[in-house]
Amino acid sequence: MLLNPFCPLVFPFSAAKVAALKATVLLLLTLLIKARVQIVAGSALGIALLLLQVLVFLAVSGALVLAAGGAAVVATQQRRPAAA
Repeated sequence: MLLNPFCPLVFPFSAAKVAALKATVLLLLTLLIKARVQIVAGSALGIALLLLQVLVFLAVSGALVLAAGGAAVVATQQRRPAAA
């Protein structure tokens, strides 16, 4: 006859072993859920930072286009009196 290791009557310390295993499984499941939440939160943060980076890039390139256009207008206005 095989003895059941999970029966507390057979082995006096098996109840403590089962309780320790349950606590370990609970701890590992909690850590797994926490890691999943951090990955999702990290992904959301990464997407938000990417969106912010794209918006800043578009704003800076728009400002550079305006500055270049303004410089071209000023340059053409300064050349007209000299040519006339």
